[in-house]
Amino acid sequence: MGQGLGVAVAFSAGLFSFLSPCVLPLFPSYISFITGMSVADLTADLSAAVRRRVLLHAVAFVLGFSMVFVALGASFSAVGQFLLDYRDVIRRVGGALIVLFGLYIAGVLKLALLGRTTQWQIREKPAGYLGSLAVGVTFAIGWTPCVGPILGAILSLAGTAETVGRGVGLLVAYSAGLGVPFLLSALALGPFLRFFKRYRPFIPVVERAAGVILIVVGVLVFTNYYVVLNAWTISLTPDWLLRRL
Repeated sequence: MGQGLGVAVAFSAGLFSFLSPCVLPLFPSYISFITGMSVADLTADLSAAVRRRVLLHAVAFVLGFSMVFVALGASFSAVGQFLLDYRDVIRRVGGALIVLFGLYIAGVLKLALLGRTTQWQIREKPAGYLGSLAVGVTFAIGWTPCVGPILGAILSLAGTAETVGRGVGLLVAYSAGLGVPFLLSALALGPFLRFFKRYRPFIPVVERAAGVILIVVGVLVFTNYYVVLNAWTISLTPDWLLRRL
């Protein structure tokens, strides 16, 4: 699997996870919970000190779920390295799983197993930034049905990675795709809420688009054309940019 293309796919998957109906509508609630402020207070005109506090809590939350996702990626990659002699089999199985996840997200398949959610709930957030970190860990462990299939697809890619480092890189990219819009939205919660009111009707379309992309990626991985596609994208990249990558 080409590393550059894999990182782009993983980052896009994280972005789709953020835009999913299981994450985006709950975003204001997460921010309110980890900061201890009401949504009304957060949408008001905040001082620089309060904005900085909100951002730091959001950073701690993102670090929390990123730690779990990256640890999972390292585990899947390590298993893939241990079974190096069976790499082709792992690649085909991983590709088939990605297609399965894509069909589920696109609404073509209805599988009860993928729809189950394990939720660890914290009724009272521990104080301080460590509390926000703990909430982020809880969010990652109790992933929702929307995040689970997309994350599972990226973990399947990590299992086919050439090295553990590349597998970890995929989950770092996935966490960035999920975390960067979270941080940007935390900086401007008022504009985010106005955007969400307009975006809500398009959530099913975005979800189906994510499913189609995963299906295509899964087919490419299964047939080993992922490497061919990555070589093609590299050929289109300007030399000056390649020298800086």
